[in-house]
Amino acid sequence: MSDLTTKTLIDMRDALATGAVTAEAAVQACLGRVAATEPRIDALLSVQAEAALARARELDAAGPAPDKPLWGVPVIVKDVLCAKGAPTTCGSRILENFVPPFDATAVARLKDAGAIILAKANMDEFAMGSSTENSAYKVTKNPWDLSRVPGGSSGGSGAAVAACQCFATLGTDTGGSIRLPAAFCGCVGLKPSYGRVSRFGMVAYGSSLDQIGPLARTVADAAQVLSVIAGHDPRDSTSVDAPAPDYMAALKGLSGLKGLRIGLPREYWGEGVEPEILRACRTAIDAAVDAGATVVDVSLPHTRYAIATYYIVAMAEASSNLARFDGVRYGHRNRQAAELLDMYKRSRTEGFGDEVQRRIIIGTYVLSSGYYDAYYKKAAQVRRLIRQDFLDAYATCDVICGPTCPVPAFPIGGVVDDPLKMYLMDIFTISLNLAGLPGMSLPVGLGADSGLPVGLQIFGQSFKEDALLAAAHGLEALTPALPEPAGLA
Repeated sequence: MSDLTTKTLIDMRDALATGAVTAEAAVQACLGRVAATEPRIDALLSVQAEAALARARELDAAGPAPDKPLWGVPVIVKDVLCAKGAPTTCGSRILENFVPPFDATAVARLKDAGAIILAKANMDEFAMGSSTENSAYKVTKNPWDLSRVPGGSSGGSGAAVAACQCFATLGTDTGGSIRLPAAFCGCVGLKPSYGRVSRFGMVAYGSSLDQIGPLARTVADAAQVLSVIAGHDPRDSTSVDAPAPDYMAALKGLSGLKGLRIGLPREYWGEGVEPEILRACRTAIDAAVDAGATVVDVSLPHTRYAIATYYIVAMAEASSNLARFDGVRYGHRNRQAAELLDMYKRSRTEGFGDEVQRRIIIGTYVLSSGYYDAYYKKAAQVRRLIRQDFLDAYATCDVICGPTCPVPAFPIGGVVDDPLKMYLMDIFTISLNLAGLPGMSLPVGLGADSGLPVGLQIFGQSFKEDALLAAAHGLEALTPALPEPAGLA
């Protein structure tokens, strides 16, 4: 592996800023790593090699820019985010030939900060899945074990970071789709508060749940990317009009974990969690206590309703959002249909995969006359209770911690035919999306039995990503660095 591709984003940023490394050399190194690893992991749907090299040469000709914090840094973005001139398929046949004429706000801010977009990452179709097996194009493999999934729906983004194909990626998180791949692939994944990062240019799945965030190798790397993409955007009505803190300053001012109150919800630390997951997470918490943190027992009693609540809300919103893909304005169109309704039916049947069709049908059902009050309205009421659980818990603690997932990365094909079992993979992540709060997954070692990465999930308070990152940075310093992924050794 190239010495350049193993650098953290912060180290590469500094090397580029001083001229020790050129932007073209950084891109060439990443493209070489993509060529070496991509045939084995299938993390990417498209690679913009020529455009990335051309942009790198432009930056080198102009020289490093101190006002661009990601000057020359190669990054990859999930294929649900529009990038001007690059295919944006959402992992679906229905958008197979769609090339947007504009950038998503998060992508535009990366470019404005000097980052170079290298490729678009594979994903579960329309972000619907927990394993990246629902992509219409390929199944991404976990770099730690090529027979296992990388998590989803941002599995391509997580695998690309773990395989050192780039220095950071963007993913999206509707119910854990950043944090689950981060846990399975052994990297850091951050879901910001709902409204902290603009959703403009992201193809919507669940509009009240979706949020864009970074996957990276370290907490500092994630903080640097968040500093670039966070902030108000008048083009997104859900974007909060409030200044984003200086997340890098929050890390620099960190004085350790002394006095940090860590809440441990009893619902996350018991039955159903693999023993090796509990051991690794508990070891990290014990290290934090040794460093001066205190542990507080808390309860999130409505967690048991989270799966049902989430999937009712998410599927209802999906049925509405995906109605626009009808074969008329853009996307796949069946040319053999004799009349309009038949064209709608054929185009959507051919364009959408099984999981997307399942969620659209269920979502339409729960919104239908006679069932709205029994399902969607009730789910919205329980959603408020889930958020209140967190607010009550934060009265006695600063952050909340628990396993990101109850199991390590599972085998490809092992769960995909059992939708209910697949949905349960999100049991510890979806409450955060329902509550609109920030959270992240931090690698805390390898499972003693599986040898696969284990993620500790850290929940933060609303719009306090700076405090969340500071706590994660302190915990990160107490955990051993992971070795090179075994599947690529």
